[in-house]
Amino acid sequence: MFRHASRIAAAVLGSAALVATAALPATAVGHHGPASHHQGRSAVVLGPIQYDSPGWDDHSNRSLNAEWVTVKNTGRWPVTIKGWTLSNKSGHTYHFGNVRLAGHSQVRVHTGIGRDNRFDLFQDRRNYFWDNSDTATLRNDHRRVVDSESWGRHGHGGGGHHGHWGGGHHH
Repeated sequence: MFRHASRIAAAVLGSAALVATAALPATAVGHHGPASHHQGRSAVVLGPIQYDSPGWDDHSNRSLNAEWVTVKNTGRWPVTIKGWTLSNKSGHTYHFGNVRLAGHSQVRVHTGIGRDNRFDLFQDRRNYFWDNSDTATLRNDHRRVVDSESWGRHGHGGGGHHGHWGGGHHH
């Protein structure tokens, strides 16, 4: 009987070890859910930037809103960017309200006045925000730099992150 009990115990322990090993990869393999901040790199980045509105810089709302920065969620999961900021090198800052970016989505942040929706946000400014030589900096709600993009004389240019069309801002 003792020999039979030992075989049963060994079989049970072996089965338990096998089940634990089989279950381990499901929990240990890269967790790609909302808590994947430990990867050190944010899924939210700056996308295309139109820092110089096309045409004449006449300070019209249409011209101001033709100046924009795209904020993209490159990840699979939604990200709330409430409390995040977008700033230029002069220190002017736009504060994001209760904005949630769905996975693989983007929003354009326009300079002028408008009605916010899930595709477009408006800074409600009456003056241009971006210069021809500037830096856009995106910070999270802990004031940590998430992404930045520079252009113009002191920027690195290239990379497809910005567009420069028509006239120039002199502000």
